[in-house]
Amino acid sequence: MRPKRPSTLLDAACAPAFLVSDLTNIRFLTGLQMSSALLLVEPKRMTLFTDSRYREVAERNVYSGIVVSDSAAIESMMKRIRICAIEEEGLSIERFRKWKRKFKNTKFVHTSGIVAQFRRSKDSEEIARFQKAQRITREMIRRVPSLLKRPIREIDLAWQLQVWARELGADGMAFDPIVAFGTNTSSPHHKPGSRLLKKGHIVQIDCGAKVRGYCADQSAVFFTGKPTPLQKRVFQAVCEAKDAAIAAIKPGVSVRSLDTIAREVLGKYGYEKFFCHALGHGVGLDIHEGVTLSQKAPDQKLLKGEIITIEPGVYFPGRFGMRVEEEIVVK
Repeated sequence: MRPKRPSTLLDAACAPAFLVSDLTNIRFLTGLQMSSALLLVEPKRMTLFTDSRYREVAERNVYSGIVVSDSAAIESMMKRIRICAIEEEGLSIERFRKWKRKFKNTKFVHTSGIVAQFRRSKDSEEIARFQKAQRITREMIRRVPSLLKRPIREIDLAWQLQVWARELGADGMAFDPIVAFGTNTSSPHHKPGSRLLKKGHIVQIDCGAKVRGYCADQSAVFFTGKPTPLQKRVFQAVCEAKDAAIAAIKPGVSVRSLDTIAREVLGKYGYEKFFCHALGHGVGLDIHEGVTLSQKAPDQKLLKGEIITIEPGVYFPGRFGMRVEEEIVVK
């Protein structure tokens, strides 16, 4: 949720000024998507520095209360700032050295995850954008069986998902879709290739639309023949694990506890050792942001308004795999 006052950001950064350089964080704070920008946060104002390509659009569309200035003006403004927090994420050594040369009067304080923490809990406008992306993604997946009645390559089905996303009103895809047939489904992040669909193949889809910057992320499994007893059992296990984890979601719940719930269900079926990735992750302006639902991740508590995925999977190397996934708004 976007901070209402610049001072809120500065309190979180523990500094009298904060130079935001991550472009997704700048979009979150200003409402503008740009390829070149810096945002200087001071106690009583925020100044967006960008070049002539974006100046006119920025002045018309930036959130109220943010001043738009030319990129060249930042040097003179930084001369009066003695201590300034900066973001470590995505900051190259080259760029940091350049800042140290240009802003010699400023001592930089390294921070991590300051804006990301505010991005975790979404406001009503953010949730509405996500929900549109979610609806579009569900419709894309609903259409998949219509293409499984004849031979089709993985890569062509992946392309059709992208076409549908645009037709349905999305900005585009949140990530490159995963489409896997047959034994390729045993690889969780399989890259679609030229494999041709054959009757009896399991089909794994993982895709998401993006609407006004906000991402959706869903996975589904399709059978093109009669599933074997093992395949039916695996599908039942992952669906049950997903439903059990979703039933436990509420503000304040530990991300590790949700992962444990899903793994206990899979363990009951004897499949826990074949679940090789995290149960889920946060979603927003980035396809992965905020929390990770895993025993290996920090044990954070869910926030109201957070959007997370639940995506248990079972993978038998060289044979097949299955993953089912939904996004949930924490209420």
